[in-house]
This record gives sequence, structure tokens and C-alpha cells, in this order.
Amino acid sequence: MSVFPSHKKDINWRGVDLNLLISFSALMETQSVTKAANKLAIGQSAMSHNLSRLRQLLDDPLFERQGHNMIPTQKALELSVTVEKILNLITGELLQPSTFEPELFTGTFKIGLTDYAELLFAPAIFDAIHTCSPHSHLSFFNVDRHNYQTVFNDQQLDLVIGSMTNMGKDISSQYLYTEDHVCLFDSKATGLNTPITIEQYSAHPHALVSPDGQLITQVDDQLKNRALQRQVAVGSRNFLTVRHLLKGRDLLCVVSRLMAQLDLFHDDLTQCPTPVDIADFDIRLLWLHRNGTHPRNEWLRQRVASTVIKQVQQLQQQ
Repeated sequence: MSVFPSHKKDINWRGVDLNLLISFSALMETQSVTKAANKLAIGQSAMSHNLSRLRQLLDDPLFERQGHNMIPTQKALELSVTVEKILNLITGELLQPSTFEPELFTGTFKIGLTDYAELLFAPAIFDAIHTCSPHSHLSFFNVDRHNYQTVFNDQQLDLVIGSMTNMGKDISSQYLYTEDHVCLFDSKATGLNTPITIEQYSAHPHALVSPDGQLITQVDDQLKNRALQRQVAVGSRNFLTVRHLLKGRDLLCVVSRLMAQLDLFHDDLTQCPTPVDIADFDIRLLWLHRNGTHPRNEWLRQRVASTVIKQVQQLQQQ
């Protein structure tokens, strides 16, 4: 399918040159080939050549010599307003660095969050954006490390927050912080006190936060190497479900430290270091590389990153 309307197919688009419009504007202002050439810092022959191209392109003499002046034709006078509008549009909006004014923005910010990131940061992100951009809208999209690239493109997300790895060349990222893990349990229901041994850890039933539904992790390999085995009694992708289960039940659960710090419950659960080695993970802010220099994306990245880091510091101090 042609990108041009049918009535424009006969136009010689290769002959259309922005420099010709600039030359036309200079000729209209100075009404002199020599003065127009000096204004644009080009040779007089080059200006004469541009005028010849303009005449051919627009099928009109455009300027006729009368003494030392080049007098514009009626068509040139009619075109001058349009040409100035085009040049002002190009210089004022296309070529000038654009700015983003969040207080005037009425569109939608789209942010992809893992379950972990949404639970920790969604309220703080909303407050931070709404404070500076009260007329904007905010839409959160659930993502994980398997589908985030697809959601990025399908939903045209502005940002993604999570522990993503193996990012392609089309995605840029900013490191935010590193998260570790703790063991969480109801000390009365389990009869455990801190610290717990690896034997106690394996002897009690476990609740597992499992985004992909798997009930076996690298923890089970570590226990197997020590001739130990645990029982995963229940798994859920939702941390809130697991947290509800822990209260009043003989269950242990390994969760990220910041999740354990959330003040969503008043259940007095106990947390302690895990008796097995569980790798830390980095949380990153991601965006599409092609959108990285857009002022709106730059503003949003700065706002979200500073909000997340501040929220992490507050949770770590609890």
C-alpha cells in the first residue's frame, strides 16, 4: 500500500528539500539573491541554483528582477505564509528539544510490576506521580521474568520493575537495590525460636511463594546434599495468601526481607536468617532503549527510581 494519498503520487518528492524553503524565506525577506545568499552564508551561485529549483518545483517564476530587487509574484506572496508556518513548526517543535510538563499531562503512564514489586511499591509510586502530575492516569500491569518483554511491546509500557535478567539489546535498565531473604514463621504455632537450625528447618512443613507453581526449588537440592528433605505443604504465587497461612499454623516460609517488613499485618510473625544459602537478587528499572531519550520517559524514570529507593530505605529501617 502506498504511504502517499493518490492525489500526491505525481509529486517529485526527491526534489523537495527543506533548504529550498529556507532559501525561499530568505528571498522573501531580502528580495535580493545576493543578500539572501549572505544571510544564509552560501554562495550567490548556490542561491541562484536554489531559486531555479524552486521555480521548477512550484511551476512559477516566484521572483522577478526589477532593478536591484527581486519582486515576489502573487503565488510567492500566497506561499510565504505557509512556508513560514512550516519553518516555525520545524524549528519550534521538531528540532528544538522538547520538554515534559507533568502538571499538564493528561495521558496514561503504564508501568509493569512483578507481584513482589507491585505489593512493595505501587502505593508509593501512585502518590509520587499523582503529586506532580495530578491530571495523569496510572495503569499497573502484572509481569514476570518470562512475559515482561512481550507485555512491554504489546501494551506499550513505559517502565517495568522487577528482578529481570538476560535482557536483550532493545531494553535498557537501571539498578535500584539488592534484596535478600529471611525465614518467616509463627513462633507459637511452630514452637520455634531464633535462630533455627537446618534440621528444624527441614522438619517443619513449608509454605512456598511460587510464581510459576513449582513446589521444588534449589533449596531442596541443598537439603538433599545434606541427606535432608523438607515437606512443602502449600504453594501460592501470591505472597499475601502465604502470609495469611502462616499465622496460627505450623508452617515456615522463606520470603524476601522487604516483604517481611511490610506493615500490612499485625500478626507478630517471627523472622530470622535462613539456615540454607539462598541467592540475593537485584531489582532493576527497565525501559525500551528506543524510548530512553523521550522527556516523558526520562521524567518518569527519575520519579519512579527515587520513590523506590526511598521506600526501600524506609522499610530497611523498620
